[in-house]
Amino acid sequence: MATQLQVGKQPGLLRQLGFISATALVVSNMVGTGIFATTGFMAGDLGDAKLILAVWLVGALFALCGALSYSELGMNFPSSGGEYVYLTRAYGPTWGFMTGWVSFFAGFSAPIAAAALAFSDYVGHFFPAFKQSNAQFTIGSGSFALQLGGAQILASGLIAGFTILNCLGVGRTAKVQNVLTATKLIVIVAFVFFGFAAGTGSWEHFSQPAVRTSLVSVPVQFIISLVWVMVGYSGWNAATYVAEELKRPERTLPLALAVGTGVVTALYLGLNLILIYSTPLEAMKGVLAIGSLSASNLFGSGVAGTFAALMALSITSTVNAMVTVGPRVYYAMAKNRAFFSAAGRVNARWRTPVVAIIAQGICAMLMTLTPFTQLILYIGFSLTFFTVMSVATLFVLRHKPGWQKLGPVSFAFPLIPAAYILVGTAMIVWGVIFQPKASLTAAATIIIGALVYHFGPARELARSSGS
Repeated sequence: MATQLQVGKQPGLLRQLGFISATALVVSNMVGTGIFATTGFMAGDLGDAKLILAVWLVGALFALCGALSYSELGMNFPSSGGEYVYLTRAYGPTWGFMTGWVSFFAGFSAPIAAAALAFSDYVGHFFPAFKQSNAQFTIGSGSFALQLGGAQILASGLIAGFTILNCLGVGRTAKVQNVLTATKLIVIVAFVFFGFAAGTGSWEHFSQPAVRTSLVSVPVQFIISLVWVMVGYSGWNAATYVAEELKRPERTLPLALAVGTGVVTALYLGLNLILIYSTPLEAMKGVLAIGSLSASNLFGSGVAGTFAALMALSITSTVNAMVTVGPRVYYAMAKNRAFFSAAGRVNARWRTPVVAIIAQGICAMLMTLTPFTQLILYIGFSLTFFTVMSVATLFVLRHKPGWQKLGPVSFAFPLIPAAYILVGTAMIVWGVIFQPKASLTAAATIIIGALVYHFGPARELARSSGS
């Protein structure tokens, strides 16, 4: 009762986001760093155009299984927080705290940093000093190197700008987000359409292999490459984090997740087709700003500059969407006294969790010092683990009285959630074996979260609230 009274005295979040805004949030979270920056790396890992398309298609099916499973969970728990809410209800407050802890670092701060770095590389088409490869200072080497240069400064500036915008109200932010999302969709559709209609490409590229840079077998690499792909698709769960601000969440949430995932799947397959059509795999190996390279090959350097600028603008919507979504997880945890109380403070004027937004922004800016590829692998392993655990909560919670069942999930149950769990587990296992540094870093984040919960103030807060 004391906790309810305390929360009641404070301003709360408002239900002001409709279907279009929720879907835009999903699309913006999904379409960003992954599709604009990873195909070049997969060209070297897989060495075959058909395998690249196949891994994106498998990833789409995987994401759809996750989105449908989360839709049913979100229908029954229409409150902000996503995985935190589901894991707490199914497994207890320790798991809830750990997913929030990992979300802060790997779920949002790291993806925000990665997207901002990708933005810098696209701007580097015009100003080479902003490319990550031109960093002025490097500390360490290999997987544990830190870089500082124009790319990191520009990326941090972008993060700071959207952090300030998000502090000033979700309504204003949603309007900006809708415009950025519309711009992103127009850019991708126009790039694909005009690329095939008027670009200089070749269908022969689809049958021209590249010399593989990966030392593991193709089947194993296919599973590992799903980690890259799932980072690209990872925003399919975005709307669950703002469920408390959705109008009619029981209807809006499932539609936004399903429609958003479907739209993005079509965009991703189309964009990958045009990337391969424009550039031989051998020439795109290891290229981060793959869109700029493809545009140059399709239209020449003059038009390529226009598309590079538009793609950079498109990535900003991903940064803004994640800056918006992340603090709602920390807010939900703090509201239930399972996280640091400052994260649950809502500004009386702007009605936003300002402290949580600013803390996330600072963390994301610091994480821009980490090389892009290491960020992606760290994100992939961390998020896959917790989304698998969250989907598994269906087997624990579905039998509770009054549970609302989603039709597609009920059809041939437990096929959809089981498929997600099996594929995700395979990704984690093979990742630990063949990418030990990134996976161990992800594991360390999880373990530290558990220690903070059990020995820090969060546990006492949870106990005092009766969690």
